[in-house]
Amino acid sequence: MLAYFSRAGENYYYGDRTNLEIGNTEVLAGMIRALIPCQVHRIEAAEPYPDSYDATVARNVREQDEDARPAISNPLPSIQQYDTVILASGIWNVRAPMIMTTFTESYEFAGKTVYPVTTHAMSGLGNTARDYGQSCPGATIGEGLAVKGEEVRDACAAVESWLQRSGLLPAR
Repeated sequence: MLAYFSRAGENYYYGDRTNLEIGNTEVLAGMIRALIPCQVHRIEAAEPYPDSYDATVARNVREQDEDARPAISNPLPSIQQYDTVILASGIWNVRAPMIMTTFTESYEFAGKTVYPVTTHAMSGLGNTARDYGQSCPGATIGEGLAVKGEEVRDACAAVESWLQRSGLLPAR
């Protein structure tokens, strides 16, 4: 299963800003889905994040400072049937957005393998392995994949290589 959170709108782009019709993480999720058979769930915020990059950054800082759990408008009834869960999101201020913690704390991950996937400006996987280790007790945290947002549309080879290394895609 692949669960992801992505935000379109104004995004960081090589030190400047660009407007994305489809968020970077959604593009990456589409690449993963094209390579492996998996259920895909897009995590939607009950209170959508602003289109403005600066306003989103400000909201994220508040949510991190408050250790907030932003509500999800479309929660899954269960993830019990999945042994493997890929969690994909951007990295905001060295962490996955707090809505990812809302998601992980809503389900039982014991016995599952969790693979963190991130899009980022400069933080790579950030603290996702640590954070998912804490919010998914009993899960095995597998090798993650980090792709710079500016490079995501050209990342198919990197995605395929990571899926093979992780054992999620048989070598061809």
